[in-house]
Amino acid sequence: MSNGLIVPCPKCGTKNRINPTRLDEAVCGKCKTPIMDGKPLAVDAAGFETHVLQSAVPVVVDFWAPWCSPCRMMAPAFEQAAADLRSVRFAKLDTQAEPALASRYGIQSIPTMALFRGGRETARVSGAMNAVQIVSWVRQNLS
Repeated sequence: MSNGLIVPCPKCGTKNRINPTRLDEAVCGKCKTPIMDGKPLAVDAAGFETHVLQSAVPVVVDFWAPWCSPCRMMAPAFEQAAADLRSVRFAKLDTQAEPALASRYGIQSIPTMALFRGGRETARVSGAMNAVQIVSWVRQNLS
């Protein structure tokens, strides 16, 4: 399987070669955690580099902050969307803890979601959404 996707484990960060047709079954070779577990992954600057910019699978990043009421209200919907779209990695970046990264991506309002493919941002939307809207937005921007 030399043409497999290289996907880091959400728990230990080990890079795993995964057959793209079996993403939903893949487990980490080191810690045995499911690779695409259907849960949002909290990332800091280092995690953003590993799990977003170096990811072989599409990644939806929720740029949020703990003081943001709409962000907190959207969190369960983001979790539900992650469970519904297990072939996509979902990540959350706390802009209060990582202001340099938020600035680098020009985040001016939160919540903002960005879709990354091949380490590049390909779509962005601002404002709180429900799970159905998030799933629809992701699917629309992946096609």
